[in-house]
Amino acid sequence: MSMSRIQKFTEFGRKILAVGRNYSDHAKELGNTVPDTPLLFLKPMSACILEGEAIEIPKGCIDFQHEIELAVIIGKKCRQVPASEAMSYVGGYALALDMTARDFQREASKKGQPWALAKCIDTSCPVSQFIDPSVISDPHNLELVCKVNGEIKQKGNTKDMVFRIPELLSYISEYFTLEEGDMVLTGTPAGVGPVVAGDVIECSLSDIITCKFNVKAR
Repeated sequence: MSMSRIQKFTEFGRKILAVGRNYSDHAKELGNTVPDTPLLFLKPMSACILEGEAIEIPKGCIDFQHEIELAVIIGKKCRQVPASEAMSYVGGYALALDMTARDFQREASKKGQPWALAKCIDTSCPVSQFIDPSVISDPHNLELVCKVNGEIKQKGNTKDMVFRIPELLSYISEYFTLEEGDMVLTGTPAGVGPVVAGDVIECSLSDIITCKFNVKAR
């Protein structure tokens, strides 16, 4: 793994594996149960944007919600890896938002349909700059804070993950080969809520990194 290359993960990573309901308080706020095994869904790398680019509300969406997450960036090919070895496959981290068209998701869920329009749309995965793994001594004790227009909406800690990173990477890699530059979104704490055009979302990960994104209509 080249450190200069992995820092540009959004340019060559091939996929995003996201984990739903990985914080029990978030599952409860949406009226969902906590899963017995990780609940996975995919997002395309084309959904990623960096600071300076705007989050666009998809056409027809009236309930577009923020979900702050710790992202794990894969550093090397990861396939059928035991949990005891999983952290050696972590190339770095990022702070991310899993922007969700909640009304689209509810409608799809009612019909038993996939979440593609709710989760995979353009600009639905804003990410911070790359975080070198040496900066994070314990990825399971990091404060996640999401503000909308300066008001704190989400405040949680990665210590409350239902499934920790080694478990997630082991489980995911049993079914999906993870490659250098791929991203794993590890779930969001409680407090998700809607944004509208003109809002500003600010995110922070402990005292390590911050990022800011403007929201606009498409």
